[in-house]
Amino acid sequence: MLDVCLLGTSGMMPLPGRWLTALMTRLNGSSLLIDCGEGTQIAIKEKGWSFHSIDVICFTHYHGDHISGLPGLLLSMGNADRTEPVTMIGPKGLERVVNALRVIAPELPFPIQFIEVSGPSETITIKDYNITAFRVNHNVTCYGYTIDVNRVGRFMPEKALENGVPKEFWSRLQKGETLEKDGVVFTPDSILGPPRKGIKLTYCTDTRPVPAIVEHAKGSDLFICEGMYGEAGKEKKAAENKHMTFYEAADLAKRAEVSELWLTHYSPSLTRPEEFMKDTKKIFPNAKAGKDKKSVTLEFNKDE
Repeated sequence: MLDVCLLGTSGMMPLPGRWLTALMTRLNGSSLLIDCGEGTQIAIKEKGWSFHSIDVICFTHYHGDHISGLPGLLLSMGNADRTEPVTMIGPKGLERVVNALRVIAPELPFPIQFIEVSGPSETITIKDYNITAFRVNHNVTCYGYTIDVNRVGRFMPEKALENGVPKEFWSRLQKGETLEKDGVVFTPDSILGPPRKGIKLTYCTDTRPVPAIVEHAKGSDLFICEGMYGEAGKEKKAAENKHMTFYEAADLAKRAEVSELWLTHYSPSLTRPEEFMKDTKKIFPNAKAGKDKKSVTLEFNKDE
């Protein structure tokens, strides 16, 4: 299962009760962060989650409202006695930007590993996360992210017996190990059925609607998307500033056939996003107005 929490939902500037953009997930003891706006570490503490387990930090782009909370977070992670490496993923220039911010956090007890993405899309596997970065359309280079949690097939004892797999290997093969006995190699697929549907989360912000979003969000269990504007008459402003309205985000969710949509990254002038959800739901009924610390646990389908 994948725990998901919207730590901050504000765009441009923090507001009382609304920190800047950040999303956190937890999976099998490993945490992942997408963006790190001002207030991120406070939101983590308010949620009751831990800095220590953050293994991956992804950045959509390098505008201040998406990365300004990083130096303080890194210092807090260091003070939490973390020594394991932290992997950072983001557009080209990531290492330069992070090292510039680290002028005020120069000494950390853990190394940082950088993965800079530059093509239309790139998939990286870290821990149990399969992370796909895909390019979107903002006024600087910007990426959305899809997180896939794969699920192996069911254990099939009849298949194991047919393939002559020793019973003492069964549990270890189910955990993904490859084993050998008397010169015969046994792999997990010798006892497992076809892969089952996993968990899929897609997150994108600071972009105009583009086909890549529909492509990569297709069939997501949860689609978290920016909705900078909900008010009528903001379509032109959204287009000029390379952002989206609630209704454009809902249309993407509909076309991508996702299970649920959470809106985020609101304009500071948008103080009551829930007032605009009735019209949003006309486009995509399972749309919800995100708010700080809104969370859910996404689980595998128990029937599969």
